[in-house]
Amino acid sequence: MTLPSLSSHTHLNDPNTIHSSMPLPVSHFLAVLHPRKSRYRSAFIALAAFLCISTYILLVQHPSFSPTHALRHTDTPAADQIAVALESVRNSRVPGAGGTTNRKHKKLIKGQQATLSPAQELAAVSSFLASLPQNIIPLSINPHVPIDPQLVLDFDTRSARAAEELKHMVHDVWSRNPVFLYSKLYSPSSREIKAMLAKMHLRPAPTIIDVDIRDDAEVLEPIIARLTSSHDLPVLLIGGKSVGSMEDIRALETSGELRSLVTKSGAVIDGAKRKKHRK
Repeated sequence: MTLPSLSSHTHLNDPNTIHSSMPLPVSHFLAVLHPRKSRYRSAFIALAAFLCISTYILLVQHPSFSPTHALRHTDTPAADQIAVALESVRNSRVPGAGGTTNRKHKKLIKGQQATLSPAQELAAVSSFLASLPQNIIPLSINPHVPIDPQLVLDFDTRSARAAEELKHMVHDVWSRNPVFLYSKLYSPSSREIKAMLAKMHLRPAPTIIDVDIRDDAEVLEPIIARLTSSHDLPVLLIGGKSVGSMEDIRALETSGELRSLVTKSGAVIDGAKRKKHRK
């Protein structure tokens, strides 16, 4: 470093001359060497302040954006939200109907399955078997207890209209099949009853199911025995009611009462013969 030169015209006591010739501070040299560092520091401080203010506004002033609130909404299943929305739309379209609809809906959901009486169960099983030849009773069921109605009926027995549907089913099956015979193909007693019915030329024709040659014979036979209190086949049903044992059927045939029961059931004696003559 060179020492300031003093001319003969410079006074040593002049402060301006001394200060102008003194070296600059170290900080001034650092500022000159690193002019950008101070600007970066200022920008960083401004950015941090902006982030703090933004976070405060989002979380405090608008709590709907908070993570807790978001989690509460995502916890609700989408299906539940859609169901609630649809229910609200229905209620808004029909004023005052929302409460009634909800009560009916709850009644349908909470409705217990109808319990069939023996007569209803016999009608349901007979209707199921007569409607389609390929219909069979599942071998997995217990034939000694009432059958599950859903296996043999084509309507929901838990609905509010189940009782009405059951009445219609019972009436329909015995109207379509007024004379119904559960028999054994190779049984002499079964052949005897078939001959009695054949001589009557019934319309509609008697419905005959040979149980012993069916795939579900092992469960169907005990079901029929339980519902009709018959110990063995054949079982003759007229108007949905068992006529009795083989001895009872013979006695009714001899007295003519059997033909009377058949007529009362809705079957027409010699109806098939008259239909043939018309053709």
